Parts: sequence; C-alpha cells; structure tokens
Amino acid sequence: MFGLSPLALIACVAGGYLVGSIPFGVIITRLGGAGDVRQIGSGNIGATNVLRTGRRDLALLTLLGDGGKGMVAVLAARALGGETAGALAGACAFLGHLFPVWLGFKGGKGVATFFGVMIAAAWPVGLLAGATWIAVAALLRISSLAALTAVALAPLYALLLHAGRPVLALALFTGVLVFVRHQENIRRLLKGEEPRIGAGKSRPPEAPDAP
Repeated sequence: MFGLSPLALIACVAGGYLVGSIPFGVIITRLGGAGDVRQIGSGNIGATNVLRTGRRDLALLTLLGDGGKGMVAVLAARALGGETAGALAGACAFLGHLFPVWLGFKGGKGVATFFGVMIAAAWPVGLLAGATWIAVAALLRISSLAALTAVALAPLYALLLHAGRPVLALALFTGVLVFVRHQENIRRLLKGEEPRIGAGKSRPPEAPDAP
C-alpha cells in the first residue's frame, strides 16, 4: 500500500499522528507562565486563543510550533518513502492536531498545521494559500474567512501547479476538515456576526476563535 513496507507505513501514520498531537499551545503557555490556555477565552489550543493571554510572543511560538510540526512530519516521511508517504504523514499530523491523544482528542482547528503541511508537501501551493490568507485578511479583516478562503483554493492551486495527486488529496482532505472545524465561524459569517481582526477586546471571552 502506497508503495511502502508495512513498517514504513506504520511509521508514517503513527509518527505523523504523534508529532501532530504535540499541543504546543498548552505547553508554551504553561512554560511561559500564562496558565492553561484551555481555561482562557474559547478554550482552543491554537495561536489565536493563546493571543488572548496578552502574550504575543507565546502566540507566535504556538503558531510556529503548530505549523512546524506539520512540516516535520511531511519532510521526515518523504525522506523515508517519497511524496506519497509525506502526504500521508501530513494528513495524520493534521488529524493529530485536531484530535490529540494527549488532550483527550480535543484539539485545535488546524489552520496553522494546514499551512505547515502544505508548505512542506508543495511549497508553491502552501505559499499561494498563505498569500491568499494575507490578502483576504488585509482586505476584509476576518481571520476565519481568510483561512476558509485559503484552504478552499489550495486544491485549485495544486491542480494548476500540477503538484501531483498526493498533494491534491492532502489539500482536499485537510481543507474539508478545516471547514468542519469552523462550523461556528461559518454560522457567524452568514449572520454577519464574525468579529474582525483587531476587534478582540470587545469580543465575549467565551466566543470560539478562528484558527
């Protein structure tokens, strides 16, 4: 299967998932003296909620950690078994972030990990998706809408750039899950109630975040 030996396949799946399960938001906020991020704001473990601690440095480290673990999973598996193995490990790392075994399978929404995985799997696709996020965020100042637009266009970018079937499948798989995890954000977008970037101080502390 996937052209991999059983041992290599297990290494890609289990290794990718376990790396993706590392809860950087929880670890970094605790080490930084900001408490348990799950008890703050929306309770999400991603960088957006970490930012609600008032510590931009911790939020940046969380963003880099969540993106970096996706990159590490893809690159390590690709070195082991090629492009398909890398895409498989990236998908498993993404699942690990969403459903981390260390936190009772209650994880984040996956946006940072999505970008890390896509940049490692096919950097032109990942960079175009990142540029899309930046453009939409700058124009409309809605983080969730920027993320949803970026992940929705990533499969199209993969097709146009001939990134290959493994990368296309990875973009579709992770993109669908990002949409599933953003159901509340989508409802608020449809109602015109999704908060804009920079309006966090007036936001109710329990409101769910975007990434």
